[in-house]
Amino acid sequence: MLITIIGRGHSGTRAISHTLARSGVYMGAVQNVSGDLLPPEDLYEACRVMARHVTHKGGLAWDFSRLHTMPIDPAFTRLVESYLSSVLSNTRFERKGWKLPETTLIYPWIVRLFPDAYYIHWVRDPRDSIIGEHVTDDLARWGVPYEHTDNVRLRRAISWKYQREIVKATPPPRHAILARFEDFVLKQEETLAKLKAFLGFELVKIPVRPDSVGRWKTDRQQHDFDFFTEDIVELGYESSVVSSQ
Repeated sequence: MLITIIGRGHSGTRAISHTLARSGVYMGAVQNVSGDLLPPEDLYEACRVMARHVTHKGGLAWDFSRLHTMPIDPAFTRLVESYLSSVLSNTRFERKGWKLPETTLIYPWIVRLFPDAYYIHWVRDPRDSIIGEHVTDDLARWGVPYEHTDNVRLRRAISWKYQREIVKATPPPRHAILARFEDFVLKQEETLAKLKAFLGFELVKIPVRPDSVGRWKTDRQQHDFDFFTEDIVELGYESSVVSSQ
């Protein structure tokens, strides 16, 4: 059984990574305190390989259609298999997986490489997600075409939107579930029960911090953008007065 977590950086993915590890899932030979599988460089380069085939249509619109039908670049496959070598080669554990937020950037080809894997789509209110800095804030670093801006919060917001769009554009894999970070924090037992039903095994509780939910409400910088509105509604988050870009 192969499990991976799909979620942008600062979406609280470390919580589910730690939960899986403490529940007996082998999450790779080397991990950092965030539960990321290390070293990440090969997967980083795989992101750049796949991004060459994403077309920017202007604004916040991208065409991902080629990714679903074209042959996967052999270089991409080699890089991903190299990154996951400690996971894929391990024969001691029945349940294996990995977590690295940048996996979200290559979700379409990850699904094609691992069609039978179990995908946990981990989401967090975008207004909280963009408060903190992350290496995926500037999509240009990953070869993704977009309209660059010097506005740091807007860059982060565009990155969040791009990652949301690439996941939505990908044909659903056989095994996938969406889980909200906020529900994990505030209703952990209920959320773990849903994940148990999805994965088929017990998951342990971990300590959580309720104050990690709704930080945007006291944030003094811009955290709300017009293009968040639809996703906030779709994901069931509390709406607010949306400021203009």
